[in-house]
Amino acid sequence: MQKIVALLTLLYSLSSCSQKKETFNDYTASIRDFQYEMNKEFSDKKTSPLTEQDLKKFTSLDFFPIDSTYRIEAIFELDENPTFFEMPTTTTRRPLYKTFGKAIFQLNGQELTLHIYQNQELIKQPEYKNHLFIPFTDKTNSIESYGGGRYIDLEIPHDNTIIIDFNKAYNPYCAYNHKYSCPIPPKENNLAVEIKAGVKAYKK
Repeated sequence: MQKIVALLTLLYSLSSCSQKKETFNDYTASIRDFQYEMNKEFSDKKTSPLTEQDLKKFTSLDFFPIDSTYRIEAIFELDENPTFFEMPTTTTRRPLYKTFGKAIFQLNGQELTLHIYQNQELIKQPEYKNHLFIPFTDKTNSIESYGGGRYIDLEIPHDNTIIIDFNKAYNPYCAYNHKYSCPIPPKENNLAVEIKAGVKAYKK
């Protein structure tokens, strides 16, 4: 009887390890799909933000290694008294945003907060009605990542948690072409840690 119990325990353990490995592989594949779609967008002259000259020699964006540590389930706090404001950009354009809430989480032993916003013009389009936006800066800026910060796109959560996946952090179009007008991450979203995930700085 003891041998049977031991065998069942071993099989359960192996099954659990296999499931974890499969889950990790599925996650890695999903991020690779995200990276593939980004490269596809940048390779197409109809959708690429690159200059004509840079597009000719473009092969791939540079990404940090995929790291599931940077896929974070954060506590979501809805802003009960939201404010509407004009977000500064790299030009004179001032798009109207709404403060939507904040995400509270721990990373590398630190408790961090990111404020979440909603573009009031963008949500008029049916496909973006649930769209949320996090512009942020971190300690990799101007070293390994773009100096002007990066962005993450989200959707309105259904409960009091929200997934923030820094492996999907991407650069503003201004990182590739000065003709674009890009939101400047608010100081309140300056993270005092290195976020070694997502898209790296663009190197021509």
